[in-house]
Amino acid sequence: MVVNPEILALATLVLTIGAEMIHSRRIKSIATLAFGPPALPSSWTRIVPAMRCIALASGIWGLTTLLTIQPKIHKAKAVDPDEIRHIIIVLDVSPSMKIKDAGKNGTLRRRERAFELMESFFKRVRVEQMRLSLIAVYNGAKPVVVDTKDAEVVRNFLDSMDMYTAFEAGKTHLFDGLNLAAEIASPWRQESTTIVLLSDGDTVPSVGIPKMPRSVNGILVIGVGNPIKGTFLDGQNSKQDASTLRQIALRLNGTYHDGNVKHIPSKTITSLVSVQEKSAFEKMTRREYALAAIGISSLILATLPFILNFFGTSWRVGIRSSSDTTK
Repeated sequence: MVVNPEILALATLVLTIGAEMIHSRRIKSIATLAFGPPALPSSWTRIVPAMRCIALASGIWGLTTLLTIQPKIHKAKAVDPDEIRHIIIVLDVSPSMKIKDAGKNGTLRRRERAFELMESFFKRVRVEQMRLSLIAVYNGAKPVVVDTKDAEVVRNFLDSMDMYTAFEAGKTHLFDGLNLAAEIASPWRQESTTIVLLSDGDTVPSVGIPKMPRSVNGILVIGVGNPIKGTFLDGQNSKQDASTLRQIALRLNGTYHDGNVKHIPSKTITSLVSVQEKSAFEKMTRREYALAAIGISSLILATLPFILNFFGTSWRVGIRSSSDTTK
């Protein structure tokens, strides 16, 4: 049998209105007995018939709606394709990243500090919504992981795994890694990708800035290593080249953060990778509205008799005022 909740609710509303009209006429005939000499209830009780009619109709609608809709099966939530965010990590794996001058006390290698920063990053984002990619950059760029759901795979590569041996010795070319990141991100959804660059610096050419596709909506450049005191490596003084990294971020309309001591601010992470989620009301379906209608109508119908008993009239049987007692 096909049941229409709206028709049943309307029929209930009509029946309860008729019942309330009959009930009202019966009350008038015993008004003095029920409400005392004034023969009138409290003024607020005028809305009670309408409340009862609406509550009964709402309850019937909610119950019949639950009877007719498909039962909800609770299972692991699948991520909506529109909520997926792509994170491309461009990691500098040059030998200078093995220098031990990072962290608050300067006791960490630059690669270890980069790993700490990304660990903190992963803890403050919804990893189930993220698709992670890792690009190693030194004298060129190579994709290590592309668009994986498994954050542990990326963690394993970030955790001090030497990858510079996959490249020929030479200078670091960060733009090669950014160009490869742009190429990987190009087919993805518009404004769904964030690029995170972790490095201690590089010589930036005056021309040839990587052009980012429409899928990229944010770039975060993170510097590691002591930006003041350098360490000699292969006859050169190596330190975090903060000015160069800041210039890269500026030219790419991105954000620079000195991560040598401080973690990435939560505000920065939120602005880059936050997903606009629907509000609680936008997520409500017919089922939730039916449950709400049942709950509210049941509460009204259950509490109304008690409220009417205590506050329906100001007249109290057997209680007289002091002036009446004096007379």
